[in-house]
Amino acid sequence: MLSGSIGKQIRDYRLKKNLRQEDLAEKVNVSPNYIGMIERDEKIPALDTFVDILNVLDASADIVLSNVLKNGYKTKNSVLDEKLSNLTEEERNKIYNVIDTLIKNS
Repeated sequence: MLSGSIGKQIRDYRLKKNLRQEDLAEKVNVSPNYIGMIERDEKIPALDTFVDILNVLDASADIVLSNVLKNGYKTKNSVLDEKLSNLTEEERNKIYNVIDTLIKNS
C-alpha cells in the first residue's frame, strides 16, 4: 500500500510499550486481527482509529508518518538534531565526519 510502512512504525511503538496486539486492540476498541492487518500494511486505519492508536502508544503522528510523507525528512532531521544535542561536542564532530565521508562517497 504505502511505502515506508506506517504499520511497522506502529508495531515498533507497540513493542516499546510492551503491548500485545490484543492489548492495543482492546484499548482502541478494534479487533486484534485489524491491528495485525495495520501492522502488516494490509489496512490503513481511519483517522480517528489512527489517532486513538497514537494516543495509546504515546506516539507522534509526524514520526510515524515521516517515512511516507514527501517532507518527512524534516521530521527525521529534527529527531536527529535532538539526539545529537545530547552528545558531547567531540561525539557530534565524529558523527559529522562520518556523514561528510558518506556524502562525498555517494
